[in-house]
Amino acid sequence: MLESVNNIDAPRIESAIRALEQLKTRALALEQDFEIALQRTTPSHRNSARNLLHYLALRRHDIRELQLELSHLGLSSLGLTELHVMASLNAVLIALHRLVERAMPPQLQAPTPVTFANGQALLVEHTLTALGPKPEQRATRIMVTMPTAAAEDPALIRRFLAAGMDIMRINCAHDGPDAWLRMIQHLRQAEADLGLSCKVSFDLAGPKLRTEALAPDVEVIKWQPHRDRLGRIVQPARLWLSSTPSQTVDLDCITIPIQSPISAQVGDTIQLMDARHRRRRLSVVEVRDNGCLCECDRTGYITSGLPFEIQRHQTVRGKIDQLPALENNLTLQPGDVLRILRGDILGQPAILDAAGQVLQPAHVGCTLSQVFQDVKPGERIFFDDGKIEGLIQTVSETELRVEIVSAVKGIAKLKGEKGINLPDTQLNLPALTPKDINDLSFVAQQGDLVALSFVQSPEDVEHLVQKLDQLGATDLGIILKIETRLGFENLPKLLLAAMQRRSVAVMIARGDLGVEVGFERMSEVQEQILLLCQAAHVPVIWATQVLESLAKGGLPSRAEVTDAAMGSRAECVMLNKGPYIERAMEFLNNILQRMQENVAKNMATLRKLRVSEIEAE
Repeated sequence: MLESVNNIDAPRIESAIRALEQLKTRALALEQDFEIALQRTTPSHRNSARNLLHYLALRRHDIRELQLELSHLGLSSLGLTELHVMASLNAVLIALHRLVERAMPPQLQAPTPVTFANGQALLVEHTLTALGPKPEQRATRIMVTMPTAAAEDPALIRRFLAAGMDIMRINCAHDGPDAWLRMIQHLRQAEADLGLSCKVSFDLAGPKLRTEALAPDVEVIKWQPHRDRLGRIVQPARLWLSSTPSQTVDLDCITIPIQSPISAQVGDTIQLMDARHRRRRLSVVEVRDNGCLCECDRTGYITSGLPFEIQRHQTVRGKIDQLPALENNLTLQPGDVLRILRGDILGQPAILDAAGQVLQPAHVGCTLSQVFQDVKPGERIFFDDGKIEGLIQTVSETELRVEIVSAVKGIAKLKGEKGINLPDTQLNLPALTPKDINDLSFVAQQGDLVALSFVQSPEDVEHLVQKLDQLGATDLGIILKIETRLGFENLPKLLLAAMQRRSVAVMIARGDLGVEVGFERMSEVQEQILLLCQAAHVPVIWATQVLESLAKGGLPSRAEVTDAAMGSRAECVMLNKGPYIERAMEFLNNILQRMQENVAKNMATLRKLRVSEIEAE
């Protein structure tokens, strides 16, 4: 056997030894280059930081041919090396030396920063520190975003906790400190009642780039009867008329506010001329103290201030009260022009002439002034999670002129306060906004974790650490939300900066990130994030649109089930808000339990990664 190896495979083995020794040399050299950064990491993360640097040095090269050679020799192909890079390289080198009966170099016997025995243990330890205890039936934690209702409904949070919530997520872009405090108080009471524990994580709002609000549309209410397929009325429209419409009504009907109370009786007829100048008659079928229920077998449209009459022995007159304005939107399709104006400006749809020709393009406001300084003509711009794509034509200090190049289903409606992504633009925006800094005072007192939104540079992390130290929140954990292209490309340095803290995690915020890097690259990018974090022994949170159809509509799509199963490769999965969130938690809990019994982290082929090419400052 040894003679066969020496005669036939010896050159291949010698080539593999040389290649592996070069990889080791480069890994140790990169560790030396980052010695200053390593000394700044907390002792509990220092060896993990070394392992990350070794992995980055390994991934600077395409070693797929070497992997194939090692596999042909019956040895490890380094496909599961992330947790213990140097130990893996040494183990293969030792095996190769034995195959050619060569004396073992002393350095192969030296201890490595991370061993096969403690690589996985370090990830488990860091996950426990950052995300809390492992649930009883599964390894992956579940994070749940709090709806506004959670501040007023203790039973809701109690059900979440009982259903398997391990981390409560509070989004600082919504509600406020008073509501956040009530949510936490409800959680603490539920923990005491159920004998369970749950971390509290705050997402800082960050410099989210959004469209401003649109000018409100017309104030109108429409009603129509229900008809069968032959157009026959099966149920008339039901309308509740009341001067106190805010009072709860246990009726399936449309609520219409009126300016003053009316004395109606069952059998009365209410007549009005609707917004289209069509006469409509409403029959009063039920009367209560604060209003009356009417039915109508014709479609009607009413606006604020519209007069009406009650016909009985004498005519009683009244008026419709102020109606809420409908939410406006901008209808956009390829070829349209959209003007983005600087400042808090209400957006308006395009103005058309009688022939449908555009007299004035649609416009929408944007208050982040830095955008108008950083973008350039020819760069792409996306709206509403990528549903609308445009190309920037011209740039001035007060306006961007955008040509729409694609829209979902050929035509899309853009509403106010929707996200904007500029994947080709390097925006010089700090991750911490004045609002974030103000919110940190509350977060530092009440939270276990704080998520840094739109983090892009190590300086962003340093700024957050500085603010937390000033607040005395040295134990507050940090979550790096990777949601921009630059954030992904700087991830190795972001990790090294964050590893100054004992508690560190990474969230793959796949909504904005998918738009930034391109949906066709999203699978590849999220895989690379998982591998880099595994090498750093840092837990990952799998986030954005997990089981969204189930949480919002009651049924999941097939693609969502597969996506949720992929989440088992992370240490935590995040669910967003929705009326069926408890059902989604139960469904996800079942998936995670099943997946951990069937799938381990798969072996990767190690091509060169551009993101690995970092240099010490």
